[in-house]
Amino acid sequence: MEKNIRVRFAPSPTGHLHIGGARTALFNYLFARKYSGTFILRIEDTDELRSTQESVKWIFESMAWLGLNWDEGAMPDGSQKGDFGPYVQSVREANGIYREYAKKLVDEGKAYYCYCTAEELDEMRKKAALEKRPPKYDGRCRHLTDEQRSRFEKEGRKPVIRFRMPDEGITSWKDLIHKELSFENKLLYDFIMIKASGYPTYNFACVIDDYLMKISHVIRGDDHISNTPLQINLYKAFGWQMPEFAHLSMILGPDGSRLSKRHGATSVQEYRKEGFLPETIKNYLALLGWSTQDSQQIFEKGELEDKFSLEGCQKNPATFDPVKLKWMNGEYLRKLDKKTMLEFAMPYLRESGLDLSYPRVPLEDLVYLEYEKYKVLSEIPALLSFFFKENVDFDSQAVESVFSKPSASKVLSGIADVYSSIDNFKESEIEAATRKFAKDNGLKNGEVFHPVRVAVSGKAQGPTLFKMIEYLGKDCAVKRIRAAFELAAAKK
Repeated sequence: MEKNIRVRFAPSPTGHLHIGGARTALFNYLFARKYSGTFILRIEDTDELRSTQESVKWIFESMAWLGLNWDEGAMPDGSQKGDFGPYVQSVREANGIYREYAKKLVDEGKAYYCYCTAEELDEMRKKAALEKRPPKYDGRCRHLTDEQRSRFEKEGRKPVIRFRMPDEGITSWKDLIHKELSFENKLLYDFIMIKASGYPTYNFACVIDDYLMKISHVIRGDDHISNTPLQINLYKAFGWQMPEFAHLSMILGPDGSRLSKRHGATSVQEYRKEGFLPETIKNYLALLGWSTQDSQQIFEKGELEDKFSLEGCQKNPATFDPVKLKWMNGEYLRKLDKKTMLEFAMPYLRESGLDLSYPRVPLEDLVYLEYEKYKVLSEIPALLSFFFKENVDFDSQAVESVFSKPSASKVLSGIADVYSSIDNFKESEIEAATRKFAKDNGLKNGEVFHPVRVAVSGKAQGPTLFKMIEYLGKDCAVKRIRAAFELAAAKK
């Protein structure tokens, strides 16, 4: 690609970074890396009521966690990186950038001051609904005289500035994902460029910023398709060359409706807290609306940057599948070595309140014991909790189904004596002694293994049995089995 590639992610800081926004950021990042371009982060905080500095902080943290490092833009310390700043719209507004370009359009008759009140606009919408017309602004302020404007201002009305949309013709463009798209201009509306507060609207500010920042490709969600003809007419009004547009498919929940909080976690921070790895989220988001020709699912480091292309993007909606996401996270967790696994697990272990000094073996060995079963890091404390306390918390269902069997108390009584006599209390010795006990007593292996597992862990399922018993240690294992014997005996 010969063009100097410059793309941007321009979130509105009105909450946590949504998973859909993160997907948009990722695709822009991958496109820039694929073609040795520039990836820009611009903060679009012109929603005065909802934008917060806390949300800006969340955006920075989520982007950094995902490894989506930007080449230009606003920085967490309040500085900026790059030659096309400021990269925060409220700062650009304070510098008068938007008002300057709005005035140019007004002076050329391509925009106008509108003094309509909220009540008048509401009446306009009601009338359009009754007449079964689109609820668009009727353009009544297009031709105000100086006398009319003066009268409105004396009434205390604060005007907005509206763009004058062409009445006839068609606005079309070749979208890089959706191909040819077109809108009849008579169905478009004179949108507001500058609000009464003096702040620019999204459609106006992003065009000014994209042009001044030399953005070559606008890659965003397809919910912006309806905004694109408005923005294209702005480019035409200024006589500017347009960027190329690519609109990413919508993300749906498993039920086919648009992804929202009712489907569960929707923000990057929530997935981070639950214990997903950033590599997993990055990999999974890449597959929402994009694929390779061979439908590759798991990508090694650097592969996404190498293989991504807009040609692989689909226009049909993508379905967010939490089950597949957890599966994928498990695949990534199993790639970790012991040391890294413990490093990632420690925040969850500390937060759990477990006594981390209690186990007699290294924590990294304990954590790695169950690594094949982990789906998310937050599961680890609960799966391993019995290693960190003196007494077992028995699962009532496991006790009822296992300890109520006639052979349970006999097994527990006998195996406790067997374990007490083992000198080299290691996995292989424990397994051999347990199997011998079963054979000598005419029992199936399961008739011995199951009550022993529940006795030492309190659960019917868990880590590999004999390694678990080794890690608990002889004294702890025997003590727990004897206590379980009392419980099983009471079931008779």
